[in-house]
Amino acid sequence: MLIVEDEEDIAFPLVRTLEREGYHVQRVDTGQEALDQLAARPAEVMILDLGLPDMDGLDVCRKARESGYEGAIMIVTARAGELDRVVGLDYGADDYLAKPFGLAELQARVRALLRRTVGHNGGSHLPEGALRIDAAARRVFAGGSEVALTGKEFDVLSVLAAQRDKVVSRDRLMAEAWDENWYGSTKTLDVTIGRLRQKLENAGVTDKVVAVRGVGFRLEGADV
Repeated sequence: MLIVEDEEDIAFPLVRTLEREGYHVQRVDTGQEALDQLAARPAEVMILDLGLPDMDGLDVCRKARESGYEGAIMIVTARAGELDRVVGLDYGADDYLAKPFGLAELQARVRALLRRTVGHNGGSHLPEGALRIDAAARRVFAGGSEVALTGKEFDVLSVLAAQRDKVVSRDRLMAEAWDENWYGSTKTLDVTIGRLRQKLENAGVTDKVVAVRGVGFRLEGADV
């Protein structure tokens, strides 16, 4: 998921909220950076502010579509007028949310866009072996194929994915995937990680769950 927003006080809570939902989030603050990011690694959803410092967000929307970007585009802006809404949709946006907005509403809109995008494309636009986590449906996909995970395997993967390429401590994994008051053996985590690794490997997922000795685990590799 790509967030294009130059206002830190808006971008920070938005990124944090979506990461907690299990989405892999990239954030840029200019239109050109957004276009460069989409060219290098197309996101399934782009959340796009119109008031960017280098170019109008509508131009970013139009150029993204002209370059072949097929993901969903949600415009968020303080321009709440009917004319802007219609123009934004004409430029290729899929949805429009006026500032200020509630994070719960934005999350619901994102889930709806993902369902629409995946349903429309049948998952075929995902590269083979690319990992995608549908946090709302608690489903995991390798390319266009679903990977069957248990509830705890999904929870562990979601925590790791929210901190992609960063080490997550064993204590944090236990607290978030189980319960902070759970006092069972930490071997339960190792068993769950082992099963998760095997399932991802069998499905051909290119991402790897890497153990960092004495600290915890890290999810690393390419993402959609």
